[in-house]
Amino acid sequence: MKNCLVGILVLIILCPFTSLAQEEKAVPSTKNAKLARVHVISGGGTITRNPKNRLEFIRYTQTGETPLTLSQLIERIPEVQQFANVTTELKELRADTTEELKALSLLINSYLKNPEIAGVVFVKGTSTVEDTAYFLNLTIKSDKPVVVTGSQRPFSTLSSDGPMNLLNSIRVAADQGSKGKGALVVANDEINSAREVTKTNTYRLETYQSRQMGLLGYADIDKISYYRVPTRKHTTQTEFDVSQIKSFPRVDILYAHGGGDAELAKAAVAIGAKGLVIAGLGAGQGNDLKALKELYDKQGTRIVRSSRVGDGRVIRDDNWQAPGLIAADSLSPNKSRLLLQLALTKTTDVDEIQRMFYEY
Repeated sequence: MKNCLVGILVLIILCPFTSLAQEEKAVPSTKNAKLARVHVISGGGTITRNPKNRLEFIRYTQTGETPLTLSQLIERIPEVQQFANVTTELKELRADTTEELKALSLLINSYLKNPEIAGVVFVKGTSTVEDTAYFLNLTIKSDKPVVVTGSQRPFSTLSSDGPMNLLNSIRVAADQGSKGKGALVVANDEINSAREVTKTNTYRLETYQSRQMGLLGYADIDKISYYRVPTRKHTTQTEFDVSQIKSFPRVDILYAHGGGDAELAKAAVAIGAKGLVIAGLGAGQGNDLKALKELYDKQGTRIVRSSRVGDGRVIRDDNWQAPGLIAADSLSPNKSRLLLQLALTKTTDVDEIQRMFYEY
């Protein structure tokens, strides 16, 4: 009876620690004290897919195989042990809505406060990697590296880019030279800035490009090499604290086209949009800018002129500017939407929002 009571007491004492231990798992079990610790978080996506048919590059979500966990991914890349001590998040986090991005940012911020963690890697589907990375670029409050990656091909297929993208992302996050450069996107052995990178191809491995701005550096097998640094403010330099934001205003993106009008813009405002981003023609020409200005005058809607072209600046004081409209500078429509959402939690002053677009 006495032994039984002792056993029950031990279980009661250990029970609270069991759930905590499930939050993160060391992978692999061996630990090298000389290596930096990198924490990896999963948002799912192609990189976790595990089709049995190694040529299943297109319909892999339809084949029924269970996706790989983070631990399984990293266990299949034993070379990781040469570069970092890795811990993983047990729970998969979605990061598509702005509220989900906020939760991710808060989680990463909490990990980066740990002096034992050198950097964080987030893996997810490639379609919104650039959006996630830019949001983190604006809201992370640490100069430690935060790397976002994914893959164009499932992990188990022939010539998958998944293993190397994950390995290189961990290497970049563990590298001291990555500090202070904001959120990064690592894929295809290349390192790009979160602000400038975009997905440019549906299936090719070289999809992530910073176009005219150029990449920051390479994740070559001999070392991590940087050749330039981002000049726009990011992370610790921004004014956005997501821990203080209770909700985000609705902001919609509208695609301009020849012969277009402002009816969809009016409809978006009618269902609650506080801001609009126009993916404009050429250098930011919108659908009936006069009518858009009326939405600003009558409804107080904040409207950003961006461009659907994919490169170059939209300038505030040009042929297509109307009073009250905001120029996106070189930000894409999708990144303009995220910045406008964050900006509207701080102010509705058009000049102040324009300043943010120039600074971030």
